This record gives sequence, structure tokens and C-alpha cells, in this order.
Amino acid sequence: MRTLQDLVRPNIWKLSPYSSARDEYSGHDAHVFLDANENPYNQPLNRYPDPLQREVKPLIAKHKGVREEQIFLGNGSDEAIDLVYRCFTCPGKDNVVAIEPTYGMYRVCADINDVEYRPVCLDEQFQMSANKMLAACDSDTKVIWICSPNNPSGNLIDREEIERVLMSFDGIVVIDEAYSDFSKQPPFRLEINRYPHLIVLNTMSKAWGCAAIRMGMAFANEEIIKIFNKVKYPYNVNLLTQEKAIELLRKPYDVEKWVSMLLEERSRLISAFRLLPICKKVYPTDANFFLARMTDAQRIYNYLIEKGIIVRNRSRITLCNNCLRVTIGSKTENTQLLAALRQFE
Repeated sequence: MRTLQDLVRPNIWKLSPYSSARDEYSGHDAHVFLDANENPYNQPLNRYPDPLQREVKPLIAKHKGVREEQIFLGNGSDEAIDLVYRCFTCPGKDNVVAIEPTYGMYRVCADINDVEYRPVCLDEQFQMSANKMLAACDSDTKVIWICSPNNPSGNLIDREEIERVLMSFDGIVVIDEAYSDFSKQPPFRLEINRYPHLIVLNTMSKAWGCAAIRMGMAFANEEIIKIFNKVKYPYNVNLLTQEKAIELLRKPYDVEKWVSMLLEERSRLISAFRLLPICKKVYPTDANFFLARMTDAQRIYNYLIEKGIIVRNRSRITLCNNCLRVTIGSKTENTQLLAALRQFE
């Protein structure tokens, strides 16, 4: 196993992080703030937010079963994705391996950071082969990306195959669990003590219903979190986002209720889809959406737009020809979708 120093980009390992005013006085009580060139008026928006989100992290730690020191919070999961590249890969030299198809930002961030992106195609059931993933790696492979439940397919990636990758690959393994709250499988974030080079992503955008506030999470061992915090922008999560996150984290029963309703609607919607003459197959899902192979996805997609109903046409994605990705909405929204599809000719 390569050491963390072997994996981190050399200039990042040597980096002296920016020290903000709020970092320097941390740990002391204060009531007069004349250190950060802030305007004294228009409280509380005049003050910079806590750069390490110390009020938010204990609540997340409690709900997610991890320690505060194992949590990184960012501007959506996309910030954490980009940080993986900036911290662990050298532009023009290193490469990453990822399942295909999957969430598109892994490739976009690779392109932005000038890092070779090596996709490894899933099988027809959208399952991963650990052997194929490992075969795509070489001495310059720093990161393997696995999204589970996967997007756009919705299914969990076989746990034994993921564990084989974790045990065999000596670089960073990132498991994106954005949709794990809709699955009954134990999340991999509970395994970060077992796998020192594992990073698990999560978000408040899905089950927690907070896509608008842009709060993403990364869980990893404390040394990786320290590296992220060294590289991130000083005040990456604003005060309003932190306040809204705290508000919802103190009402977890609302989230449990939402998840329960969405899972019930997911079953109803999938059952109805399978009866539609225009639906050829609905793929297994453990997320708040499903992938359906249709007779003519583009024509059906255009028809639904005319009805004011928006789904996602994934036909151009690997293995997804003629497939629509359908998010589970409210009971009313789902009923409107089904009514429109039953009238499609």
C-alpha cells in the first residue's frame, strides 16, 4: 500500500495553508471582532462563517456514525470531487479509473485538472468487475471512482466487488453514496476506519431535500480530511447554508418520513411503468430514481416536455440507449406522469 505522502500531489503535501482570521483566534471566547476587515453593521451577515463548520459537524457525526474529525463539508459533493483531483493527482501525469456509465462530474473534473480518465464499462446489468477495474490501473493510477447506488442506473454496485477493489488497490478509492439513504445496504462510510485510503461522498441534496443549499460531505480518515481542509477555500460553506443544515439535522424524523414516502412511490411508479406498452424494461434501483428502457425515448421525452413534465433522456450514455431516467416525485407529480404516458401514441 502506498503511503498517503506517496499519493498526495507533492506541492500539496508541502503546502502551507492560508490562515484565516477565524482560524487564528479559534478556541477563545471573544465579543469584539476587529481582525477580519469586516463591516460591523448588518449582523449576522457581516461576519465570515466558521471555516470548519464546527456547529454542523457534531450533528452530522451523530446521524452518519462517524467522528467529527472524519468529516469534510463542501459546496456540494462536486467540491469534494474536485479536491480529490487537486490533492491526489498530478496534471499531465497521473490517471484515474472509473466505472462507466456513472456521474459525469468525475470525468469533467478530470478534464479540468488535465488528468487522464479511464472508464471501465459495466456489464449489461450495470455491475462492476473488480478484475477489470484493477486491470485498467497502472503505477500512475491514483484514484478509482465508484458510485453506489450508481447514477444513472440506480443500482447498488456488488459489495464484494467493491471490497475486492478496496483490498487490492493501493491508491485512493472514492465511493459516492449520494443515494445511500434510499438503500437498505450498510453504507461504506462505516468502513473508513478499516480502509485508510477510502473516501466516501454523501450529500444533503437527495434524501435530505436540500439541493438548494449546496452542502456536500466527504468522510475519510483524519489525515485525508486535514489535507482537504488545507486545500479548500477558507470560507467554502456560507453561513446561510450552515444554518439551514443545522435546522434540518435537528429534524431527522422529517427526512425519515420523506424517504419512506419516496420508497412507497418508487414501488408504485415502477409497477405502473412495467405495464406501459411503451416501456420495455425497468432496471433494479436502490435510489430515488429509476432507469427505464423505452420504445422511443427521444419521442417520449419530447412529448412529456410538451406536457410540462421533465424527465432525463440518457440515450447518449453508455449502455443506456433508449433509456429515460425518472426521478420519484410527489404522489401528484407521479400520477401526472403516468396519466401522460398512458395517453402517448
